[in-house]
Amino acid sequence: MLDPLANLVRRFELRAGVFHTGALCRNVSFESRPDIGYIHLLRAGVLRLETVGEPSRNLDRPSAIFYPRPTSHRLLPLDDEGALLVCATLEFGGPLRDPLLRHLPDVLVVPLAEARSLEGTLNLLFEEALAETGPGRQGVLDRLAEVAVLQLLRDLMQRGLTRVGVLAGLADPQLVHALTAIHDRHDSRWTLDALARRAGMSRSRFAARFHAVVGTPPGDYLAQWRLQQAQALLLQGESIKRVADEVGYGSASALARLFQARLGMSPGAWLRQTERT
Repeated sequence: MLDPLANLVRRFELRAGVFHTGALCRNVSFESRPDIGYIHLLRAGVLRLETVGEPSRNLDRPSAIFYPRPTSHRLLPLDDEGALLVCATLEFGGPLRDPLLRHLPDVLVVPLAEARSLEGTLNLLFEEALAETGPGRQGVLDRLAEVAVLQLLRDLMQRGLTRVGVLAGLADPQLVHALTAIHDRHDSRWTLDALARRAGMSRSRFAARFHAVVGTPPGDYLAQWRLQQAQALLLQGESIKRVADEVGYGSASALARLFQARLGMSPGAWLRQTERT
């Protein structure tokens, strides 16, 4: 079986934009912006983190501070020399971002001592950040920040820190087979029985475990995944009939019923609305 996390993340475009490197010597606020997350990598210093809806916390050791979704927050350095940070915006592009991020908390703080798999990437990132000059520096910083985010997601999955959601499902030794089948073959006529066989479980046990771990019933997850694949294809200019075939609905009318049930509008109306925004 191919890497299940790689199979998932290749279906959306993660873009990082590093905008701060070095010492942060003043308080900085970050307002919630549509479709924008953040990662702040604290290398040294003491920092107070204030997040809307969360208790404030002081960080006094190297940490990754990850905001997967738009969330207002503030960073406050607590010593005279400031805090050594690399900060980047994150965009999980396209309509496929939801399955990956939906069940993650608003903010994740991971001490870097507990995430050793990031060490090599972060060493390169801070070496490039502190060099301050060099051809292609911004591009290198952005790509390394993207790698760090993917490694962080993998670390969370492998250590069982994502208790609910698709990352938790991909970490489950049985559910991963059903999820990979959905992600790779969404055009197949999957039934609950067929997905349960993929997982090596009875129908009832599979349905209950999938709902508990992934956070949604298997049929709902499959329908939402197909909807998001259809949205991506429509944005690429594919015809509604071809999209229906590609995502396993067989007819434009069946796809239209999915859009109406999930979004309250037809595929054409959704596309026109999206293109206007």
